[in-house]
Amino acid sequence: MREGTGEDSLTFEEALERLEQAVERLESGELTLEQALEAYEEGVRMARICAQRLQAAEARLLVLSQQQGRDVAVPLEDEEEKR
Repeated sequence: MREGTGEDSLTFEEALERLEQAVERLESGELTLEQALEAYEEGVRMARICAQRLQAAEARLLVLSQQQGRDVAVPLEDEEEKR
């Protein structure tokens, strides 16, 4: 886990692992109703963190664009807006 406190500091991989663990617990069929609700809530939180991390990664991606006869790196978002 990265430095920091709480779930906000989780990496994508850490959040994905916790999401997978929540799903496994739910699929086991051995949880009480309260435990199942807690696992579900954990899964939803981890899915949101994964989505946030993916959006941040996408924003960081650069694509090469041909501008005035030369290759220039531009953010993926700018390149998609041109289409």
